[in-house]
Amino acid sequence: MLSKQSMEGRYQISMIALDEVVPANHLVRKIEAAIGFSFIYDLVEDLYCLDNGRPSIDPVVLIKMVFIQYVFGIKSMRKTIDEIDTSVAYRWFLGFDFNKKIPHFSTFGKNYERRFKDTDLFEKIFYHILNEAIEKGFVDPSVVFIDSTHVKANANKRKFIKEAVKAETKSYQTQLEEEINEDRIAHGKKPLPPQTKAETKEIKVSTTDPESGYYVKNEREKQFAYSFHTVCDNKGFILANQVTSGNVHDSQVINPLVDELIEKVGKPNALAGDVGYKTPPVAKYLMDKEIRPVMPYTRPHTKDEFMKKYEYVYDEYYDCYICPKDQILPYRTTTRDGYRQYASNPAICKDCPLLDSCTQSKNKRKMIHRHIWEDNIDEVNHLRHTEMNKSIYAKRKETIERVFADAKEKHGMRWTTLRGIKKVAMQAMLTFAAMNLKKMANWAWKYPCPA
Repeated sequence: MLSKQSMEGRYQISMIALDEVVPANHLVRKIEAAIGFSFIYDLVEDLYCLDNGRPSIDPVVLIKMVFIQYVFGIKSMRKTIDEIDTSVAYRWFLGFDFNKKIPHFSTFGKNYERRFKDTDLFEKIFYHILNEAIEKGFVDPSVVFIDSTHVKANANKRKFIKEAVKAETKSYQTQLEEEINEDRIAHGKKPLPPQTKAETKEIKVSTTDPESGYYVKNEREKQFAYSFHTVCDNKGFILANQVTSGNVHDSQVINPLVDELIEKVGKPNALAGDVGYKTPPVAKYLMDKEIRPVMPYTRPHTKDEFMKKYEYVYDEYYDCYICPKDQILPYRTTTRDGYRQYASNPAICKDCPLLDSCTQSKNKRKMIHRHIWEDNIDEVNHLRHTEMNKSIYAKRKETIERVFADAKEKHGMRWTTLRGIKKVAMQAMLTFAAMNLKKMANWAWKYPCPA
């Protein structure tokens, strides 16, 4: 029997509370049950006048509106307000009945510019939510995973100028220079004088968003972007993050990021990273912190027709290399970049049958470079073969890679509509806070904590 729906229900007056029509298992109910938002009042107390001026929008409502945007992956605050206006669940979450007017979409933006811009409010909110998850027993920071992802900047990749800028000083530069001179003195060489001339490099600077960085991955991906450097645990909770321009290498950010992790959460027992972090300074930093490095195999960069570096044996006792034909390559010098040079004797090499697969040097000299912290990389390669490292590294695709996939597909982090590193950092903090909040709310609903 064919039935037709009457439209009279559109005009039916019903006496009903919002609480009755929001589904019992809706995510906003789970979030409300998992955490109390009153802590926000204490965080913003110094940013408001308590006894003068016009009444403000409730700061908890402001932050909840933002969480609606980031938890549910709504593209903009304008669209978020439209959704709140017609959603029973969102109105319930904010405590607004249907007679209450929703704030204008520009309200949060104005409050950001006038109150929140130069504060650490969003960082405090992020860590408050994380600490709630830790107290509920959901977070396991003993093993952590680190990586970065590029987020497309709100800038036209064809509008830029080229500028010569000063190369950034690496966080370990002072320690490296001291150990280079110690190494040179130990080998009977003079210490290197301090470098007075600043190194410069030419970069592309966006005229739309100068704080973004030009990112080149392959012939197809060339754009201005920001890098979101992130640490998560083996359950997918985000533990720390920092935002840089898109042209900053991962290895330059790991030291301050791990320092923040240790300060805010605690020191992990092991840290897993991809090949971008497998450098002598990073390996030394982690081992000095007594953190187990978990890193992958890296292919030799030598051309296929030439012998690989591992075919030359390093003798630690005599501090020299031995080639496959048993010739000794003694120490020569230590460069300003921290590499020891080991060189062969051309008089012997010129008659060697392996010369063509050993070196292309015109003077028949084979040169091998070894970083003064290369022992740390050797230890990383040794640990790579252990069952512990193999099992930890296998979880990268289930943890940090999953975090980035969810952030981009479900929480609007594939690109940013904001400009400037402070605003983009706010977006990163709120996105990751929303992801932690969503995971904690779902888990607490499913596995409530014992009383």
